[in-house]
Amino acid sequence: MKTVILADGSFPVHPVPLSHLDDAEMIVCCDGAAEKLDKYGLAPDAIVGDLDSLSDTLKEKYSDRLFPDGDQETNDLTKAMKWCLARGIAEVVIVGATGMREDHTLGNISLLADYSSMINAVMLTDSGSFRVYDRSVTIASRPGQQVSLLSIDPTLTVTSSGLRYPLNNLRLYSWWRGTLNEATGATFSLEFNMGQVILFLKYPEL
Repeated sequence: MKTVILADGSFPVHPVPLSHLDDAEMIVCCDGAAEKLDKYGLAPDAIVGDLDSLSDTLKEKYSDRLFPDGDQETNDLTKAMKWCLARGIAEVVIVGATGMREDHTLGNISLLADYSSMINAVMLTDSGSFRVYDRSVTIASRPGQQVSLLSIDPTLTVTSSGLRYPLNNLRLYSWWRGTLNEATGATFSLEFNMGQVILFLKYPEL
């Protein structure tokens, strides 16, 4: 089952995340994201969160698919991820998780690393995709595709092949260290022996 989590950031406008919403077999909304989805013309299959951003009108309209979670130690995207895991969902596409507030954007991107060993998740924005890798990997690409690497572990080092600016045991001690690179061919490879790499790939130009 193709499951999409819609977070309550900026509603997507790019065709890639919108196509995943349109084709989803299940849409899980983070609290007030249900308002945006409803205006878009789709109905959520589940609304998860503390429900403080949901209007009374939609609470009544979707009363059969509300899943309140008042845990103040987590954000609504975390609650939605836990909801999916509890139901045995193995793969999710996350949209609407960026924009509006930069602190929410950073928190949501780093959250991918927390769940990478539990669920196959990709975050789609209006400019590209974020995915987490916890082992050396070869990635399909195209010449000139923009690539950035991030890590929340400041001790992680990475070596690359197939990138315009080669990385040779580069330590990602700060988030800017692995950004603004480019693929040179149909694939590129990343080698690292521990930790997690958060990879951003920019979409092709429309």
